[in-house]
Amino acid sequence: MSKPRIAIVGRPNVGKSTLFNRLIGERRSIVEDTPGVTRDRIYGETEWRGRKLTLIDTGGIEPKSDDVILKQMKRQAEIAIESADVIVFLCDVQSGLTPDDREVAMLLKRSGKPIVPAVNKCDSTGKTPLAYYEFYELGFDTDPVAVSSVHGTGTGDLLDAVWEFLPPEDAAEEDDDRIKVAVIGKPNAGKSSLINRLVGSDRLIVSDIAGTTRDAVDSDIDNEYGKFTFIDTAGIRRQSKINDKIEKYSVLRANMAVERADVCLLMIDAGEGVTEQDERIAGIAHEAGKAVVILVNKWDTVEKDNTTVNRFTEEVYTALSYMQYAPLLFISAKTGQRVAQIFEHIAYVYNQSRMRVSTGMLNDVLGDATTRVQPPSDKGRRLKIYYMTQAQVAPPTFVIFCNSAPLFHFSYQRYIENCLRSTFGFRGTPIRLIIRERGEDAPDA
Repeated sequence: MSKPRIAIVGRPNVGKSTLFNRLIGERRSIVEDTPGVTRDRIYGETEWRGRKLTLIDTGGIEPKSDDVILKQMKRQAEIAIESADVIVFLCDVQSGLTPDDREVAMLLKRSGKPIVPAVNKCDSTGKTPLAYYEFYELGFDTDPVAVSSVHGTGTGDLLDAVWEFLPPEDAAEEDDDRIKVAVIGKPNAGKSSLINRLVGSDRLIVSDIAGTTRDAVDSDIDNEYGKFTFIDTAGIRRQSKINDKIEKYSVLRANMAVERADVCLLMIDAGEGVTEQDERIAGIAHEAGKAVVILVNKWDTVEKDNTTVNRFTEEVYTALSYMQYAPLLFISAKTGQRVAQIFEHIAYVYNQSRMRVSTGMLNDVLGDATTRVQPPSDKGRRLKIYYMTQAQVAPPTFVIFCNSAPLFHFSYQRYIENCLRSTFGFRGTPIRLIIRERGEDAPDA
């Protein structure tokens, strides 16, 4: 059984994201004094009274908005309500009880879920603002809890109130053995459309407005290939295009999503080809040592002949010369073309990135490699390679001990890497080589 889910809902700008960040103890949701900043559902984890809880931050509900984004935000909040075990309904004491609060309250009551009303921005210590008492009019079974998401006061009382409604604890809550997948790429490359296609529901907001997805959002999918958690990320923009604070924070979030991930799906727009921005984004995943699958999206829109696939493949690997290890898949998130194959590719590169090779096998390969191509020399001194061992996985990292690190030229390192790949595979994952000198005074490995 999964952890109990608590959704934080309310109209825009009542402090849901600040409360969410306070409860999970980290700055995951974007906090900005602008209505509509949180557009999708954001997931986080907290623990209370020995029980792990999943918190869901939602976009603000505006009951009567005609705005396309606000309508989708409302739908995302409704989905969060449907999937939650308990709902925290957050209001704002400074605004007082508003007509929108009443409408949201009616929506929540119709859900039939346990509701814990909370009144935010009760920042004065020692006395409760008079406006707090207005919220009793909403008629929930539980008394409103006065909180200050900025200062953290009242959050313990809030979690105590939530605790009363939690479903019975399952002693065998499963460990997190999921493969975490970050979907990365330029804005409008089709990342959200892909996850919606994979999940089979309108999990993320999708629109033609660039920059629609601002937060990294988690979606769980289980199938015959394994258990996957997909992290959708805000499209990474060129630095010069990032003007407002929210966009800057979204780029930071995308980088954080890559750090959290085991596998990155790099989405390239088939209509645009590989751009400088794609190269930069690919570099983020490569430098982080993540396994990668390259997805060429919108393939259904490209006019093709017998050479199109080969020509495009060559173009991708020429532009991303440092990422020739990554498998390439031509897909259409819109039509579903080859989307089902993505899971198999993810599982494959994930396992490749975690492959371990014994020191004996590594040194057999090393001995064969140095016999076929002699190590370089300089001014009469030749590089001697003593042995190699694997230090870690994800990415596979090898320590090579030699007599002179400067003699171990980059080109020869690349040759050794290619020998490792031709023997063991390591498809889809970067390889790290660490060169160590072993002089007379150097410690043994």
